[in-house]
Order: sequence, then structure tokens, then C-alpha cells
Amino acid sequence: MTSDHGRFIWYELMTPDVAAAKRFYGDVVGWTAQDMPMPGMTYTVFNADGAGVAGAMTLTSEHTAQGIPPNWTGYVFVEDCDAAAAKAKTLGGSVMREPGDIPGVGRFAIIADPHGAVIAIMKPVPPPEARPEVARGTPGHGSWHELYAGDAAVDIPFYQSLFGWTETGRHDIGPAGIYHLFGNADGQVGGMVTKPPHIPHPHWAYYFEVDDINAAADRVKQAGGTVLMGPMEVPDGSWIVQASDPQGAHFALVKSKV
Repeated sequence: MTSDHGRFIWYELMTPDVAAAKRFYGDVVGWTAQDMPMPGMTYTVFNADGAGVAGAMTLTSEHTAQGIPPNWTGYVFVEDCDAAAAKAKTLGGSVMREPGDIPGVGRFAIIADPHGAVIAIMKPVPPPEARPEVARGTPGHGSWHELYAGDAAVDIPFYQSLFGWTETGRHDIGPAGIYHLFGNADGQVGGMVTKPPHIPHPHWAYYFEVDDINAAADRVKQAGGTVLMGPMEVPDGSWIVQASDPQGAHFALVKSKV
């Protein structure tokens, strides 16, 4: 496997109001938006410094009928999408959307871990030029990836086996248990913890870099979002905010200490 296997390569927002999302995330994170017509739909790409970092698509009535709320989903690079989806099943997970092709983009699937936290996998079509490496702390880019697990003791081995992630450390956070740090080819990129009882469902949370955490928290509120937690300093000296956008999708912001 290449060193790309297990890397986070994309973030995708499903929202009932893409136009409102473009305004909100433009104000809060500083993204510019570019609409890309596709068969039967329009896909919006969010850019940071001229490079695509995330996307948005409409959450339809069909999605809501299936119980899918507004949400962010991360995409992880895999060498073989079909093999990875099949392996997810053997490891106790499930496949929510079977592997399929996006012409000119890649082959992807939507999977869930043994307790139902959803994540996407993709084998992308190689771009004509290698994308430049972006240092952690660069505003507008995804930086931290956090799993609120159904049971971390069960779910951590699932991701380690599927993506080759390694545990890079741990923090004892008292009554909340152990916060497990993990890494991939990009270094230390996230953490996993068994979710507290007040969080109804296991899920992933994605943190986007900002240049000033206090100003960013103010922008969330000014743009009609809700700050759920923070600003708060975390053990490595970074500062974070957890929030929801006006349509209810949860996301997070970070000013990394680098």
C-alpha cells in the first residue's frame, strides 16, 4: 500500500440550503465557493487559497426520510475501494452505500464502524499534478478528526485494521475516560473517545483551521450559527470551538499550536 492509504482527503457537507452554507462558511472559515454542475445535481466546492478542500451537496427530502440529518462526512483514501468496503464488513462494520464511481473523481463508498459512526472511503482518480502538501495550522484546511465512539475499545481496532492508523498517545480525561490519539502518513491527525451518555449517536467531528479562535467563534454567532463549546484550550496548547451551522450540521474549528 502507498503512504496515502488512510489519509483524510476530503470533507463533505450535506445541507438543506447550500446557498446559506456558502455564505456561512465563507464568513466563518473564509472559504470561497465554486459550483460544479454534475448529472442531476450541482456540487459546490469550497476552496482555501485557491485549492479545493471540501464540498457541499443538497440534503434532499429522500435523505431526510431515511433519517439523515445535516452533517459533515470525511473521506479517507484507500488503495482499493471495493476491497476496503468488503473488509469493513468482515471487521464488524457495515456498508451504507456500496462502492460506485464518480466519473473523473474516483470510486467511493459510505461505511459505518461497528457502532454506527459513518465515514466515507475513496480511491481517487490521480490528479494531473500532485497537490502541494499543506502544513498543519494552515487556515481553511481540515486539521483534526475526532471520533465519539460507541465503544473505543472495539472501534479503535476496526480503524487500525482498515486504514493502518496507529495510536500515537493517550490522555486521561477523568470521568470521560481515555482520549486515544491516532496518526497516519500525515502524522498525528485525530483522537477517539467513547462517547458520553448525553451524545445520542456515535459520530465523527471534523475541525477546520482558523487564524484566531476567538474571532472565529464570534463569526459563528454573527453568521447565525451556534457555539456549542469553547473557545477551549486542549492539552497540546491548541484552541478549539465546537459549533453547529444554521441548518444544524455540527462542525468544529481549531487554532493549532504549531
